[in-house]
Amino acid sequence: MSNRPIAQLPGAARMLCLSRRDGEICTRRAGHAGLHNRTGSSILWSDVNADAPHCPGSGTQAAPAPPLANGFPHGRAICPVCFAFVTLEGGELAEHDSWRGDPSREEADQRREWMNTHGW
Repeated sequence: MSNRPIAQLPGAARMLCLSRRDGEICTRRAGHAGLHNRTGSSILWSDVNADAPHCPGSGTQAAPAPPLANGFPHGRAICPVCFAFVTLEGGELAEHDSWRGDPSREEADQRREWMNTHGW
């Protein structure tokens, strides 16, 4: 893996395992063997001890996030638990898995622009 910061790697989130334990994200490569690990810490865990992928923020009351000029995040709200942009169902966050990285470089760029414009 490159020594560049994760945000500068194209598709970096798709390259990482991203299993979670108490909110900490595994930073080993996707499909790795052995225990999960958060780089720079002594935190290790197995799949048995991993957080469920379902985000506990699902069902929380929310309002659409303010849009950028191009409409991003397109009526979705930001989850206060995992910081994913999530669709709304009746004023509540739809059921979703915890944010595990953006599905594309374009989404990552839009997310970064939104966070820099509106904060969290």
